[in-house]
Amino acid sequence: MSNEKTISADSIDIKVNVTEKKLDSIYFPEFITKEYNFLNNNLIIKSTSNLDKLYKISKSNVVNNNNPFEGLNTNGSISRGITLGNNQNTVLNSELDLQIFGKLNDKVEVTASIQDANIPLQDGGYSQKLDEFDQIFIELKSEKWKIRAGDVDLNNSNTYFGKFEKRIQGLLVSAKINESDNAYVSGAIVKGQFKSSNINIQDGNQGPYKLQGQLGELYILVVSGSEKVYVNGLLLQRGENKDYIINYNAGEIIFNTTYPVRSDMRVKIDYQISDRNYSRFMAYSGGQFSTEKMNLNVMIYNENDLKNQQLQQNLNSDNIDVLSQAGDDLDLMQSSSIIEAEFDENRILYKKIIDNNLEYYEFSNDPNEQLYSIKFSYVGENEGDYALVNTNAISNIYEYIPQISGNKQGNYEPIINLIAPEKIQLAIINGEYRISENSEIKFELANSNSDKNLFSTINDEDNTGLATKIEIKNSIVRNNNLKIINKIEYKHINKDFRSIENNYNTEFLRNWNLDSTLLDINNQFNKTQNQSSAELKFLKKNIGSIDYKYQNLEFIDNFEGTKHNAALKYDSDNITLNSRSSFLKSKSNLFESSFNRSYNSMSLDSNDFWAEINLDYEVNSKKTIITDSLTLNSHQYKSYGVKSGIGEKEKLFVEIGYNHIINDSVVNNSIQKVNTSNNFSINSQLINNSNSKLSIFGNYRILDRTNNERKEKFLNSRINYFKKTSNEVIKINILYESNSGNLAQQEYTFIEVEPGIGNYKWIDINENNIQELEEFEIAQFEDEGIYLRVLLPNQRFIKTYQNKFSQSLNINFKSWSKDESKFKKLLSHFQNQTQYLIQKQSAQDNNKFDLNPFKVSSENLLGLTMNLRNSLFFNRGKEYYSTTYNFTNNRSKNSLSFGNIQNDILSHQLTFKHKLNSILFSSLISIENRKSRSENFESKNYTFEEIKYAPKFTYFIENNNKIDFYYQYSNKENLIGYFETLTQNKFGISSSFSNKNKLAINGELNYYKNKFKGNPNSIIGYIMMEGLQSGDNLTWALNIQKKITKYVDLNLNYFARKSDYNPVIHNGSVQLKANF
Repeated sequence: MSNEKTISADSIDIKVNVTEKKLDSIYFPEFITKEYNFLNNNLIIKSTSNLDKLYKISKSNVVNNNNPFEGLNTNGSISRGITLGNNQNTVLNSELDLQIFGKLNDKVEVTASIQDANIPLQDGGYSQKLDEFDQIFIELKSEKWKIRAGDVDLNNSNTYFGKFEKRIQGLLVSAKINESDNAYVSGAIVKGQFKSSNINIQDGNQGPYKLQGQLGELYILVVSGSEKVYVNGLLLQRGENKDYIINYNAGEIIFNTTYPVRSDMRVKIDYQISDRNYSRFMAYSGGQFSTEKMNLNVMIYNENDLKNQQLQQNLNSDNIDVLSQAGDDLDLMQSSSIIEAEFDENRILYKKIIDNNLEYYEFSNDPNEQLYSIKFSYVGENEGDYALVNTNAISNIYEYIPQISGNKQGNYEPIINLIAPEKIQLAIINGEYRISENSEIKFELANSNSDKNLFSTINDEDNTGLATKIEIKNSIVRNNNLKIINKIEYKHINKDFRSIENNYNTEFLRNWNLDSTLLDINNQFNKTQNQSSAELKFLKKNIGSIDYKYQNLEFIDNFEGTKHNAALKYDSDNITLNSRSSFLKSKSNLFESSFNRSYNSMSLDSNDFWAEINLDYEVNSKKTIITDSLTLNSHQYKSYGVKSGIGEKEKLFVEIGYNHIINDSVVNNSIQKVNTSNNFSINSQLINNSNSKLSIFGNYRILDRTNNERKEKFLNSRINYFKKTSNEVIKINILYESNSGNLAQQEYTFIEVEPGIGNYKWIDINENNIQELEEFEIAQFEDEGIYLRVLLPNQRFIKTYQNKFSQSLNINFKSWSKDESKFKKLLSHFQNQTQYLIQKQSAQDNNKFDLNPFKVSSENLLGLTMNLRNSLFFNRGKEYYSTTYNFTNNRSKNSLSFGNIQNDILSHQLTFKHKLNSILFSSLISIENRKSRSENFESKNYTFEEIKYAPKFTYFIENNNKIDFYYQYSNKENLIGYFETLTQNKFGISSSFSNKNKLAINGELNYYKNKFKGNPNSIIGYIMMEGLQSGDNLTWALNIQKKITKYVDLNLNYFARKSDYNPVIHNGSVQLKANF
């Protein structure tokens, strides 16, 4: 029963439905008292005699093989797992590596490379080649559109002021509207920030050369594949057989032996740095629209740091206040790094000292003190109050140095450089209008908005700038043989205009004799400029061309220059002539200059012979207006060269060359000769067929400095030889290289990571609770590997002469197995493989060349890697009387910042296998000598010998199911120091069972009896006992692999160990893996 009440209030009427209820009763909500049924009563029919007329749908007997990637080519797997144990925290593991390509339908193609782990921005080590599948992406495309998500390489070359290349993580959508119009849009997180560096090349040094960050930081990560290396304006190629290799991790570049570099070369490198101070977002869009006579392009670009999403730097309110008051001034972006911290035995902490109103900080590991975490920054020699006093700890320890007579004595201060968030926006419109068939006008208008500090409004008046460009081009064709092109061009660039990347020619500053004072920290010009040019070019078909170009450059109120350029190219029959010359006159507020250059070459090329002569010269005179004195940029350069070759280029040839260079520079306010050099070269491919190859490269340079009585000599060489016999019984590959370079005195530290990710263990051998470099050793068990070794930026290099020799020799008589000769049949059971590599670096000793790679006992030896392994096989891979003898001789020497470390391993190993019915007997006998020498770490000095004997019986049940019974005797003895000894007896049993490829079980149980004499908590004790303890030790393991479906596998792993007086350590993992 319901009553309806009306409540009036002014012009508002409210009606409320009220249900009448008794006041002396308890009422529950309707959803409790409501009647519910499992089935819908409206769909239920009554039981009648017609029931037998109902139909029953039976289950289909068709097997449904559900393949989510049917019709596509797939490769890879996805896995999820968990690792846990009573000696470590629980760790979640995941891995996804999947490649897909194919067609979704007749019109749409898909390509994908997906990985769930972050791929590093750089390839490990020195990289030669980058693969498309090193990226993470999904791409869908048809004839009219394309969508790509993940790693995207953006490249804009349709504009002059907005050129850029970037590798991003985001989305790119492009569409073709019709035959002439298209559009695109992209949004992403940017991986890197653009940087350009000039490298000062040293004579006789192929590298490594260090790249730096925006503020001169040494520790940078270079985005892989982002670099462009220019030498004298020419772009080089990456690769071991090309011009250079690069270490993206360390930010170092090495020029190959076959590309000798000199101090008079101009090297510029553009690259992207992995900038992780803030999350950086980028948006990029545009389109192209065309008609019969006009093309129009529009581009909008926005890239900015998200100032509230800080990554590597955590800014507090004080830091933000400093940035807000700093404006664009980098010198003001500094803040104190002193932060209160709780005691932690794994960190370097400091306590505050107040002495006579003087406040400073001192290292302390006293948990009762108020402690501070401090980061110290290098501020220059004798510019700080702190000095580095302890480099043995994994984190450096600094000490306060009192001032003397008010002069600072240290090099460090407890401050950090703050990085401000930045923004750049760019809008560009350009176009081309065809006046007639031979005439056209091109134009471009760009506007930029660049803010160097988003936390501050100070200095924002210089954020926006304009740039314009216009070009008029006309062509005249006469008799289809002669073409005349004339072109005029004008550019205006405001001083506040900022481009995404440097869009000038790499030699722009040098071409115009400009000072670097015109550039800001990002290599952008800080003065308004006007550029104009006029060009006239004659092209004669099948003969060549003549080109003249006039250029004018003006920086408002600072600089003006005019340049005349002339070029000639003649190409007829077998003769080619090239000539380029330029003549510059310029004047600025401080300097006036003239710069004349000419580069000329003539070549003759017949069928099997070629020759070329070169003549280059430069005369640069730059004077200070006030004093009329020459600046250090003034110079003269002359180069004469000739080279000649015979044979078929790139296949079978010999080419020899000679080059003479004269360098003059400013001495006592006049240009005088400072050095001359003579360069001799040979490049050849002497043998080139399917069975043999031989190539020889050599470059010998003699440098004669005017102020040095001794001539300097440099040699780069490479010999590569390959040979195989027709029956492939013998294969041999030999490589030899020699050159000059640098050796870094490497520094490193250790960082703590999740168990299983690291590979080092900390052993506090002196029990002082300070993690010192010598106390880290390679972990023997996965759960102990909780530290990673991280290389620190190189700052100290030693000049070296280095050479490399590698050889692989394979002798296999298997092809003689069917020969009638009994001797050859006997030999067919044998095979021998030899691998030998030696790389060494020796200190440069005047002009002596250390060409012998096998001379490793010299006092000048600084670095060495020598690996020799010889394996002799009898009945290799067979079940009967299979015998292998391995000889190994490895030596290494590293020059580190804290001294030299040398490691030697000499090993003889004999293995034998023979099967009797269902029992396989195998045995191992080995003798090994291991030596370690450290210049400053006493615990790393040892020499121990090991004798090992290990027989094993394997009983095969059926279907590859087997049980192993084995025993191992090992005796180790340290021949120096405390003469530690170990006698180890190991007894074990293992088994392996599988069931029709659906279930596999592997398990083992080992008992170790260790009789150790010495300190078990020492480095040598840990190495000799391989992470176990003296006395009785048990280890056991179980691995189960179950194939759940056609695509899914389940893996269970369990490992445990037990030692006397120590509890059992359990470790296990569960993993589910899907294969595609």
